[in-house]
Amino acid sequence: MARTVHIIGAGLAGLAAAVKLARTPAKVVVHEATAYPGGRCRSYFDRAIGMTIDNGNHLVLSGNHAVQEFAAAIGNADALVGPATADFPFIDLASGERWTLRINDGLPWWIFDKARRVPGTAAFDYLKVARLLRVADDARLGDVLDCSGALYDRLLRPVLLAALNIDPPQGAAVLASAVMRETLALGGKACRPLIARDGLSHAFIEPALKHLKGQGAEVRLEHELRAIAFDGGRASRLDFGADQIELKADDAVIVAVPTHAAAALVPGLTTPQGYRSIANAHFKIDAPPHVPPIQGLINATTDWIFAFEGRLSVTISSADRLMDVPRAELAETIWNEVARATGIAASLPPWQIVRERRATFAATPAENLKRPGARTQWENLFLAGDWTATGLPATLEGAARSGHRAAELANEPIKRAA
Repeated sequence: MARTVHIIGAGLAGLAAAVKLARTPAKVVVHEATAYPGGRCRSYFDRAIGMTIDNGNHLVLSGNHAVQEFAAAIGNADALVGPATADFPFIDLASGERWTLRINDGLPWWIFDKARRVPGTAAFDYLKVARLLRVADDARLGDVLDCSGALYDRLLRPVLLAALNIDPPQGAAVLASAVMRETLALGGKACRPLIARDGLSHAFIEPALKHLKGQGAEVRLEHELRAIAFDGGRASRLDFGADQIELKADDAVIVAVPTHAAAALVPGLTTPQGYRSIANAHFKIDAPPHVPPIQGLINATTDWIFAFEGRLSVTISSADRLMDVPRAELAETIWNEVARATGIAASLPPWQIVRERRATFAATPAENLKRPGARTQWENLFLAGDWTATGLPATLEGAARSGHRAAELANEPIKRAA
């Protein structure tokens, strides 16, 4: 009889693990506590705005190979769209200045072209970023780089704020280093911005569920795991309340749930304890043709504007300061900035504000060092999630990589038996 791998959680990490394991002889069963798979990577119909929106805006870069591998595996590689080149338009709302960062493929000759680099910077400024290539695990970004000047204010801060979801000087330099080494350091081929044009669920979740069903995997929604029983060095039983699952000798479990849920299920698990929030705003309006798919804002409450069909969406990272601002007031503030950045003269359109207080772990050196690896002390129990030790910040790419790693470990007994 084929062994079974039980995956707890149907977010991106859990689904990435399930899709990878579905290629093996193992029986794959995904257990999701809620009725809505996808976790923080999903879409839903919002009655207030009268349309389907994402619960958060996620930017993928062309160098994020695990996310693209996942999309290709579920037959939806074309769901991520973006410009043909690594172009990033910005506007400084304080000065009104506009520019487009244009990163060429190959060697970074773009830094020597005044028309391609950040205004107010010189080529020599960019060479200082090489300090990030080798950093200590406990170093803050502010200990490594001078977090001031045009290059920081107009490029490094917005990019690293989006990636780390923390004020960059306080962030873990090792995570900033990983982001830079996998994107800007590799040139435009790794920096092309991609978004899920038709929504996160359409891009990732729905095709993943369809693919898993076609592969014979099972997805059980509203099936919340309450406890895991252990016997010696292995997990022995899964307690779903009325439903008890005894684990056979070769069965494995992947826990791919948020940190607080994982800590409640896995005894003695050390996890990050600090968190940072993210605020998103969605406006039901048709963007004029001149509005780019992605635009960065400097000296504004808004960090990034995303243009989708029939709506404009905004992301604000490390948004703890905005969690208690009245919703209508925040919507007005953001829309005024969006209108200035895009040139749209319309009054406030139908809107929705989505705020998540515990969006990601706080990417400080101390919290980063608390992230557990995929292995646990139990031989058949593994971890996945963007909060595990992926080497990256809490991003879609980190989530997908964690799922792939957990799947590889859960599949090892099959490899030994082959």
